[in-house]
Amino acid sequence: MTATDRPVIAAVDGSPHSREALDWAAHEAVRRGLALVVVHARTPDRRSAQDTLRRESEELLERSVQRVSGIEPTLHPTTLSPLDFPSAALTSLSRDASLMVVGSRGLGGFRSLMLGSNSLATASMAKCPVVVIHGGAADEDEGATAEEFTDIVAGVAADESSEAVLEFAFGTAASRPGARLRIVHGWTMFSSILSGGPVFDRAAVADSADRTLAELTAGWQERYPQVEVVREPVSGSASRTLVTASATAALTVVGRRKGGESLGLGLSPVAQTTLSHALGPVAVVPC
Repeated sequence: MTATDRPVIAAVDGSPHSREALDWAAHEAVRRGLALVVVHARTPDRRSAQDTLRRESEELLERSVQRVSGIEPTLHPTTLSPLDFPSAALTSLSRDASLMVVGSRGLGGFRSLMLGSNSLATASMAKCPVVVIHGGAADEDEGATAEEFTDIVAGVAADESSEAVLEFAFGTAASRPGARLRIVHGWTMFSSILSGGPVFDRAAVADSADRTLAELTAGWQERYPQVEVVREPVSGSASRTLVTASATAALTVVGRRKGGESLGLGLSPVAQTTLSHALGPVAVVPC
């Protein structure tokens, strides 16, 4: 299966956040010219009869297909209902997906939690980019919806991990006519010391960060000349800048791990903070 054959997967569980995820996934599948697969994982439960779980799952998937038909009539989604824990099922399915879309919280989540365990685990382990849908921007501004925002915001590091983030961010911006790509790179005096750059001259460190960002993006701008690019080297916390930018972004893109990290499944600090506190959709890209 080639990358162009791999579908967009939308995970649904009947919660409001998963309905938003389904809508977002349907629009994105059309933009990218990909198929849509709607998935509801039936969590094994000894207290419930399997026939009941299967019937409830079929009803939920049928409603989801009808919802997609109402917002994107050209799509003809297929459905899956694996008998497994949600994060395990989605991680397995991600091997053959271009993109996976989940809600930030499901039916079982506490309202006080900004990010549910299943969405966090899926974003941490999936083999494809995972978009986590937060309803914050639309909820706080009654006159706006996420679809009205056009900026794609990407957070990049000065290492090889940025390639996957830039590839996804540029491809996403290119699929949205008129979208602007804001590329954010956070720097500090300490990070300059660690990388062997300027030590005591703040202006020199800022210039170095600007040059690094230009070098990282140059090839991608040649490949996607139709995309308007804004480079934003930021002194200080990249995660804080990304969280702020997410309030008015169609999508915020971050890499899953720090460059060079080879052990464990945890998210990088920037990805963890952005995913937990963002006010709009966040894409977590394996890198």
